[in-house]
Amino acid sequence: MNLNLTTKKIDTNVEIVLVKNKKIKENKEMLKSLNFKGADEECILLPELKKLYVGCENDDHDSIRIAVATAVKKINSTNFTSAYIKVKSNLSSYVDGFELGNYTFTKYKSAKDESVEKNIYIEVSKIDKNTQKEFEESVAICNSVNMVRDFVNTTPEDFYPTIMAQNAVNIAKENNLECKILDEDYLVENNMGSMLAVGRASRHRSKLIHLTYKPSGKVKAKKKMVLVGKGLTYDSGGLSLKPGDYMVNMKSDKGGGCAVLGILNAISALNLPIEVHGIVGAVENMIGGDAYKPDDVLTARNGKTIEVKNTDAEGRLVLADCLCYAQDEIKDIDYIFDYATLTGACVVGVGQYTNGIMGNNTKLQNEIVQSALNSGELAATLPFNRYLKKTLKSEIADMSNIASTRYGGAITAGMFLDNFIEEENKDKWIHLDIAGPAFVESAWGYNPAGASGAGVRLTLEFMKSL
Repeated sequence: MNLNLTTKKIDTNVEIVLVKNKKIKENKEMLKSLNFKGADEECILLPELKKLYVGCENDDHDSIRIAVATAVKKINSTNFTSAYIKVKSNLSSYVDGFELGNYTFTKYKSAKDESVEKNIYIEVSKIDKNTQKEFEESVAICNSVNMVRDFVNTTPEDFYPTIMAQNAVNIAKENNLECKILDEDYLVENNMGSMLAVGRASRHRSKLIHLTYKPSGKVKAKKKMVLVGKGLTYDSGGLSLKPGDYMVNMKSDKGGGCAVLGILNAISALNLPIEVHGIVGAVENMIGGDAYKPDDVLTARNGKTIEVKNTDAEGRLVLADCLCYAQDEIKDIDYIFDYATLTGACVVGVGQYTNGIMGNNTKLQNEIVQSALNSGELAATLPFNRYLKKTLKSEIADMSNIASTRYGGAITAGMFLDNFIEEENKDKWIHLDIAGPAFVESAWGYNPAGASGAGVRLTLEFMKSL
């Protein structure tokens, strides 16, 4: 799909008309006879009039995205090669709808649909520097979201730690980023026993990925951000083996790490005055004679010891060492965000479409929630408390990797990670549990079945707000 800006109406196969607030302004009788009411995700194609009417119950950004994505799906079901739409405001929302709504993942389909290339013409009042910038930034962000979707949807046989590292190298080359790929030898030498244990039984060696973006030209960095991602390219649960149906779609457990790669892929196009470090623990959690075990005690990079009570609570073990690495290697940090498809408990608590936001700084948490809503993602805060903290106590080590209660599992996982945040960084840290929206089996809004690219847009929106 090719998006084109124009300042005049273009004659195309079809004109897309958003019917906002259910107010039908033209062809009322015809649309009424077809029972079109202008509800969300409702559309009617009138080819003889070269019109496609799409319901858009509200005039907010996300309603526009959903409506445009609905139009895209309808157009893709035809042999039309061109479409036109007039935009008065909120250009980026229209671009999001087109780019994100057009995404499909067909890598493993033996019979490919013969799709016709579509040219979309978006009429705006004028094409000045600001309009062009808004358009180009929106396209760049959407491309990164779709890249993350591709990564997460790719099977574990085709996307393991080495492949994840290779993709990071490619992103660095394309965007002029610094890139370090550290192997298991580095983990051993730097006492990163927590991350090392999780990948021990896999035939694929674990990788620690470190990407760095610094503003170019005359732009100087005013802030320094660290983004840490859980990159479990597959999670069998380890010796605490998942039930068979819970292993399906565990290719999605790399969603946090992929989100970090996607953010770093987009950041150069935005050229924001922020130094950004992306750190990903790329690991595969498997079973075998060398697998780490319940009852093992692991030592993390910061010297804290962890009693393993469940090998399926592995993501927090990887993040623990990655967070320690970040704080050891990077100084004067302004923000630390970590991203992980960490707990099913988060999905139970806030639903499958919403990111769980945790940390020690209530103001910062609320800013992240607002950035999520502004970007089109959903987020809700989950509060830490002193009583749940006690449930992580171990009799033989500094802490356990799971709580002694089945309740509040998303929060206790976040509180576990808090043990690996240095005191000076406590208020700078945010934990994002993206287990719900990162991968949903059925399509929703302008998101397809499968991976959504959760975390990318909300973070870039937060960065822009700085």
